[in-house]
Amino acid sequence: MDLRLDATVFTTAVTSQSTANGLPRDLFSAIEDLKQELNAVILAHYYQEGDIQDIADYIGDSLGLSRKAANTDADVIVFAGVHFMAETAKILNPDKLVLIPDLEAGCSLADSCPPEEFAQFKAQHPDHWVVSYINCTADIKAMSDLICTSSNAVKIINQIPEDEPIIFAPDRNLGRYVIQQTGRDLVLWQGSCIVHETFSEKAIVQLRTTHPQAEIIAHPECEEPVLRHANYIGSTTALLKYCQQNPQQEYIVATEPGIIHQMEKAAPEKTFIPAPAMNSCACNECPYMRLNTLEKLYLAMKHRQPEVNLSEDIRLAALKPIQRMLELS
Repeated sequence: MDLRLDATVFTTAVTSQSTANGLPRDLFSAIEDLKQELNAVILAHYYQEGDIQDIADYIGDSLGLSRKAANTDADVIVFAGVHFMAETAKILNPDKLVLIPDLEAGCSLADSCPPEEFAQFKAQHPDHWVVSYINCTADIKAMSDLICTSSNAVKIINQIPEDEPIIFAPDRNLGRYVIQQTGRDLVLWQGSCIVHETFSEKAIVQLRTTHPQAEIIAHPECEEPVLRHANYIGSTTALLKYCQQNPQQEYIVATEPGIIHQMEKAAPEKTFIPAPAMNSCACNECPYMRLNTLEKLYLAMKHRQPEVNLSEDIRLAALKPIQRMLELS
């Protein structure tokens, strides 16, 4: 993987720009001007801060963002999300400039599946299909037969012949949920997301006693004790749609709270309560997603960096399972 700008250099550049008052007063207007100049599209995940969601051309979960990246006619893709998402955009668009506001915006789940260790794990199960959750590095995608998202994981697994054994990586919690929904016997890689594992079952139950009419909605990356209490389990987009269509007025939201910005815009008359994490910390906010800021997004567009690049052999190997996913979805 070739990242053209060293993260330390970029952080220094951001700081010097900021301290020198080099940022425009109206960042929204300046970003719009750069979008026109570059023929750029801004793709943002639901877990980004509200300002970034408001300036984005498209906001979505991993499946929606993958589809948008595959079909854009922009020359420049500015990916306001975490690194594996920008990598996916580059895999699908080798001839486009793909920018990410902060190179350090990684992913704990992707980090929990080192390529060397996963290659050894795969070698121990030589006859297995490898289905990898999109929250993984390009190297892991390149070792996979199919990619899935939380939106389509059950659908993808159900399309594999029942007599075929399957490795599911890297998220064990999503894997357990898929096992429950499909009845398939999956071999799970033991990775997890630090955000979705911080939700406290005890605190959620206590919260429900003070909000007895609230429904608990949860992402399938949450641990089983939390999912047991959920009235509805689904991908980020599915949670958003459920809140819009369901008549209930109060929701306890067990996923990264960035999605609440869109929930409140879509249903302003309803109340959305972020599910509490353990020890009353702010651990339910993804520290990697929150590294991206409106200022960094502007600077990335202005300087055309940091750019995300991949070696062509990894890109081509990773492209095949992503294309299969898009076809099967």
